Amino acid sequence: MVKVLNHALIKHKLSIMREEKTSNYIFKQNLDEIAMLMAYEVTKDYPLKEKEIETPICKTTGYELDRDIILVPILRAGVGLVDGFRRIIPTAKVGHIGMYRDEETLIPHEYYAKFPKGLESAKVIVLDPMLATGGSADMAIQNIKDRGAKDIELVCLVGAPEGVKYIEEHHPDPRYRALEEEMLEKVNATGIGPAGFGGKTTALALHVETCPTHIAGLPCAVAICCHVSRHQEVTL
Repeated sequence: MVKVLNHALIKHKLSIMREEKTSNYIFKQNLDEIAMLMAYEVTKDYPLKEKEIETPICKTTGYELDRDIILVPILRAGVGLVDGFRRIIPTAKVGHIGMYRDEETLIPHEYYAKFPKGLESAKVIVLDPMLATGGSADMAIQNIKDRGAKDIELVCLVGAPEGVKYIEEHHPDPRYRALEEEMLEKVNATGIGPAGFGGKTTALALHVETCPTHIAGLPCAVAICCHVSRHQEVTL
């Protein structure tokens, strides 16, 4: 699921970074501050677990993140986001993965990877400032999955629509993937078949796209075949 951070300060600071006259120092300063704001926004709904703490007055119930967080910047640009994230999450562990693109085939390849222990149970946040085609990020995420990570989130500062769509298609949210499979099975169980002629295959695929909406928003269904093509009469 794609989440766009429409934070006013992020937009403000990103605009400063994009100005031609901005110095290297101001650029890095704003990048760190944006990373901090992104870390706050990205983690605000992470699950917590209770823990007993001792205050100066008495014991009480406090909270802590229910699992480790591992930051994985894609080398080299992703390293620029690490400092800001670690200022907000100082306990976060850091791994690294490096990708390069073959100049002839344009296929991305891994040239370096090192991760802390516990990928299997941790929340992994992959950091990449710019998402273009999505090829390198896709390969990086897949390689991290192959090493045992199960819960991965990609965080980018800017992203092209093509790259966002590519990542969504190759690494769908498990909740929506399960929903797509369930809905496709039910659609094909209707027996409507191609163009209404009956059969076990009414749809070849079903894709769910998500967008934040008001609780009163109503779902909309789109029929690929029109009503006419699904009803036919024959006169003998």
